Amino acid sequence: MSSRFADAESARRAVALALPMLTASLADRDVGESRCMHIVVMDPCRPCGASTFEEAILYEHSLPSRDRWDADYAYYAREKARVAWRTGIDSGIVATQSPHRFVAGDILLPGGIVLDGIVVAVSGANGWYDEAFAHCVAALLRAAAIGRMEASRKT
Repeated sequence: MSSRFADAESARRAVALALPMLTASLADRDVGESRCMHIVVMDPCRPCGASTFEEAILYEHSLPSRDRWDADYAYYAREKARVAWRTGIDSGIVATQSPHRFVAGDILLPGGIVLDGIVVAVSGANGWYDEAFAHCVAALLRAAAIGRMEASRKT
């Protein structure tokens, strides 16, 4: 079962609304050195155990094109999302407060967040910025879902 209002269309809208901020951040060396970024948004109605991880991925977006990447930021973002999706806890909080929840093969990096059941992960910036950007996208997804719900009430 997939989310009625927080679907791929809403996820694309959330990322599109965040893109001006995300794109501008790529030029800021204090945010990160890579000048690249990948975003993973999970379906909030597909919690761990209800589907495979891959089936639960709602939307992904890369900045800029992957041919400019110096590392596999998609891999890192997916693995951060996997930790947050499986545990229901931000990957950074798992690392600092609940390391007993890591399993073999887990990535030990911040950047995967959980906001009201919405899991978003970002990789490419410093971890604290990855978390901030993920929170922004998650909040925008929640807002897009609310907007779609309100629009459905009018029809």
